[in-house]
Amino acid sequence: MTSEVIVDVQPRDISIALLEDKRLVEFQKEGRSEHFSVGNIYLAKVKKIMPGLNACFVNVGYERDAFLHFQDLGVHFHAYEKYLKLLDKGKNLPLSKVGKEPDLEKEGSIQTTLRTGQELLVQIVKEPISTKGPRLTCELSLAGRYLVLMPLSNKISVSTKIKKGPERARLKQLISRVKPEHFGVIIRTSAENRSAEELESEFSILLKRWEESISKVVGSVERPLLIYEETPRPVALLRDLFNPSFENIYVNDEKIFNEVKEYVTLIAPDCAEIVKYYKGNVPIFDNFSVTKQIKTSLGRSVTYKHGAYLIIEHTEALHVVDVNSGKRSKSEDGQETNALDVNLGAADELARQLRLRDMGGIIVVDFIDMSEAEHRQKLYERMCENMQKDRAKHNILPLSKFGLMQITRQRVRPATDITVEESCPTCGGTGHIKSSLLFTDVLEGKIRRLTKHLGITKFRLHVHPFVAAYINQGIISLKIKWHARYGLGFKIIPNQSLSFLEYKFIDENNDEIFMFEDKEMQ
Repeated sequence: MTSEVIVDVQPRDISIALLEDKRLVEFQKEGRSEHFSVGNIYLAKVKKIMPGLNACFVNVGYERDAFLHFQDLGVHFHAYEKYLKLLDKGKNLPLSKVGKEPDLEKEGSIQTTLRTGQELLVQIVKEPISTKGPRLTCELSLAGRYLVLMPLSNKISVSTKIKKGPERARLKQLISRVKPEHFGVIIRTSAENRSAEELESEFSILLKRWEESISKVVGSVERPLLIYEETPRPVALLRDLFNPSFENIYVNDEKIFNEVKEYVTLIAPDCAEIVKYYKGNVPIFDNFSVTKQIKTSLGRSVTYKHGAYLIIEHTEALHVVDVNSGKRSKSEDGQETNALDVNLGAADELARQLRLRDMGGIIVVDFIDMSEAEHRQKLYERMCENMQKDRAKHNILPLSKFGLMQITRQRVRPATDITVEESCPTCGGTGHIKSSLLFTDVLEGKIRRLTKHLGITKFRLHVHPFVAAYINQGIISLKIKWHARYGLGFKIIPNQSLSFLEYKFIDENNDEIFMFEDKEMQ
């Protein structure tokens, strides 16, 4: 299996697509003004104690206060508490000066441990979801490609996916030689068979990040104070996903390209050349058939092989998936064999959909009923096998007597919800339109305004592919006429993400000049 990462950087948002054998399996999108905050570390204050929940709410700067349960304070809470007091006095001391502090009791009470207004070092472990604020922990960690650094913990843990005893022992011994006192380390699966130089280099980087982060606390009065910010989203995704099977990483923005290139050069110098700057005129997602896959894979109804399809509904409490055979031709071997074939195909597609939409929490799947216990077991085993590729923690239960399969999957951010339906391409939902023949007149009017009145002569006009084909048709096409009237500084670009009468102008710096929904056409 080969993998490619496509990073689409737009003025308003950044989208990242992971393709496995040219098939879209993961997709993430965020606004340029927004960012995922999982992994960020704050110095913040307790706002409200909730004895009934044995938890508290902490202000970390979000609209809704973050939630911190007593169990998430961690066994080293007293050591962090003492360390913060030293920092408040302006003493930026190494952790070794903290000394040995008693572990926090597991069965303690939040109201006897914390007080309103108390300062804490906290880390976000779950994004705000729906009406809930972020989820916090006081067990801090800084993640790298091969290692996870855990301040105030002396424990060295090795990923359970590293099975070979000698390799586990080698890694433990190597890290124990380089780590200072009061620092714990989790050795990730990707560290297997890595050289001592690579691991020592990353440990030094993580240690430096911690020291730079904690130095921000000394002398600062701002609360909440962000002291450590997770790496940029494209880099963070690569950190977790990167493997030797990656063939290409395409980025259409020079700044993000340089960040990704720098990171890949750091973790895998031999693979630095796979990071490529995309300069094509066609939108990057259109060029790699990502747009089409998004539109066919992220709707309420998802079709898979032979006409069968899934219906996916999202509720506040859980996600519900219904499996339908659709217009699929029936098997000559009978209804039971047909149901098994449809269900196995559904298991393949569902495992992809869970990763693609990043669905978390409880997922209930209504498969087509099967009477044979052997077939039900085969379906369960197929689902377990497919989910092995999923990095999120998950648990799968066998089919119930009602034919339902229950899946729990780690949820750290809201499920991806992309609207793939388009408004009516001619009326925009109003039911009233002017002649669509006037659309090209509208476009020409905008081009005239840009070139003659605003003095902008170099730009790209993005339109729906059908409109682009109409503009380019004929020996003396509209495009040729416009170039003769207004100069050759602009290009017509077909863009699959636009609806029929939608367009946008992009300048030389790849910034949108303006976006206009054609109200005057309605």
